[in-house]
Amino acid sequence: MEGRAAGSIGSADEAAVIAAYAVCRAIARREAKNFYYAFVALPLPKRNAICAIYAFMRQADDLADDESLPIDERRARLNAWLSAWRAASAGGATSDPVFVAVRDATFRYAIPLILLDELVAGVTMDLTSAGGGAPDTYANFTDLYRYCYLVASVVGLVCIRIFGYTDPRAEKLAEETGIAFQLTNILRDVAEDAERNRVYLPLDQLKAHGVQLDSVLHGKKGAQPTENERAVLKEIGQRAERYYASAQALMPLIDKESRPALWVLVRIYHALLKRIERAQFDVFSQRVSVPTQEKIAILLVGLARMAWVRVVG
Repeated sequence: MEGRAAGSIGSADEAAVIAAYAVCRAIARREAKNFYYAFVALPLPKRNAICAIYAFMRQADDLADDESLPIDERRARLNAWLSAWRAASAGGATSDPVFVAVRDATFRYAIPLILLDELVAGVTMDLTSAGGGAPDTYANFTDLYRYCYLVASVVGLVCIRIFGYTDPRAEKLAEETGIAFQLTNILRDVAEDAERNRVYLPLDQLKAHGVQLDSVLHGKKGAQPTENERAVLKEIGQRAERYYASAQALMPLIDKESRPALWVLVRIYHALLKRIERAQFDVFSQRVSVPTQEKIAILLVGLARMAWVRVVG
């Protein structure tokens, strides 16, 4: 699906829009980590739009993750923020530069506003406490897939509208690419999530491998995973590997000038999964990451690919 021709939305002041995009680029540069390396490999108009979407996501995440506030208060603030966004997206006055930029980006690239609603719905899932101090869990992979869809696949569906595509197969492939990324994040963050009373590993998979939920939530800090725990993590990793095949299939379906950025993003996330695999899924005693120098090397290849696309047309 091609985006609409670039242009201002309504009577929005062009200088205000330019300034708003600058704010979003600064947020992405400061916070985006893996994502920002891919953003740099995009032409400026698309980079602006992607940074705006990222800044929007960051605002939602920050509201949901502010653990200095009770869950009810976080939920109320998130709902108020969403109402303010909906008013701004309908053309209402707003002083929030992120809203200004996202409103412009959704117009320029024909991004359905329902996708942004779904993204916020995914963030809200983390605020749906089981109550009584019970941990947040997912019964099976079907339930986990729905969560991953809302917090990651929806981002992919927004991104491909900015990247540009015409083949409708790109939408399912973008959805599954988002699943691959989120499963990778889940594997990396098992210990950190447990400290927040969250376990994203499906309960039926824990049971099938003889792993007690308590051992994930309250395991000895810094201890390596047991063989049974490794088996659960490996199963999630194998699922992620299958979804990375969708990322490769997506690549030729998006506009040529956007492919280097997608390549950078996929390469960095897949490198993270590979490092987790090489660590034999020990994500308890260490936090696995891709070193900055490796990310820079991947980015440089992406930038070379972008330059080549511009040369050959």
